[in-house]
Amino acid sequence: MAKTVGKVIAGVVIPLLLVAAGFGYYKFFWVFSDGTKTGELNSLTYTGYIWKTYEGEMILSGYGNKSGSAGTVQSKIFKFSTDDKAIAEQLTQLTGQRVTVHYKEYKGALPWRGYERAVVDRIDNAEPVTPESTKRLPYDTNAEQVFL
Repeated sequence: MAKTVGKVIAGVVIPLLLVAAGFGYYKFFWVFSDGTKTGELNSLTYTGYIWKTYEGEMILSGYGNKSGSAGTVQSKIFKFSTDDKAIAEQLTQLTGQRVTVHYKEYKGALPWRGYERAVVDRIDNAEPVTPESTKRLPYDTNAEQVFL
């Protein structure tokens, strides 16, 4: 009788552990996507309760929107993490500049890897934001006064 109970327990517990391990790998270690993003580096902070990681934000600008009105400017914030101190030091020097970063995106975040699902693993390019590269407003902001 004891051998039968042991076989039943082993027949149930082992497959459940294998399924849990497979799910954990898929959720936290399998790279869902990787690629590059270019935008203006807005902030980089060193944060965490137990595992300290670097958390950053980039402003990605673009044209158009889903409502179909052409010529509108919109922006999106790309939040990312990095646990590499050398990359974080480079990003700290590039705050406020236009930066291209390479990232890997996972389905879930781990506290020692960062709080975001996107993890930056290298910096591909950086260039300062110049007045010529900023967007111009469609009206003259230097006008003395506008009367209605």
